[in-house]
Amino acid sequence: MQYKAIVIGVSLGGMNAMKVLFASLPSTFSIPIIIVQHIGARSDNMWINFINTTSNLKLKEVREKEKVELGNVYVAPANYHLLVEMDETFSLTIDQRVNFARPSIDVLFESAAAAYKDKLIGIILTGSNKDGAAGVKRIQEYGGLVVVEDPETAESNTMPLAAIATTKPDHILPLKKIVDLLIQLEQNNLAS
Repeated sequence: MQYKAIVIGVSLGGMNAMKVLFASLPSTFSIPIIIVQHIGARSDNMWINFINTTSNLKLKEVREKEKVELGNVYVAPANYHLLVEMDETFSLTIDQRVNFARPSIDVLFESAAAAYKDKLIGIILTGSNKDGAAGVKRIQEYGGLVVVEDPETAESNTMPLAAIATTKPDHILPLKKIVDLLIQLEQNNLAS
């Protein structure tokens, strides 16, 4: 399987999870990663700068109509829903909150599932609400791969448990094992 993108949804506990994730992925990792981290409406991008201090990859906020490209890590800006369009560009909206959140994980995951179909990897990490549960269901309906952080090891298990209740994930793994899986999937991409 040739995967074209990875979407990640994360909320409470996300700073620690992303610090581990991006300090462990190699700088050569090529599959584009698109992240919704629940943040306050007035949050600045200081947390992105913080993750970048230890990351092998550079995280950046999405710009409207930007094209998804290999090797990049994109983050939804505060107070905007992030969508992937069918031509693999981004759209930002200020539509109603979904699951009390803007940006919403479900909004990103559902749009990315429609754009990438079976070539998408969806990952739910730590979090304290149910955002992302409908999104991973949609990813699986389109044939994509669903990975959920093990609720036993997640800093907050509500979001992983909601995702597991909604769908049957392909993998339920501790964070470090998720990193190993992503590296393996990327190597498979390069070999095919």
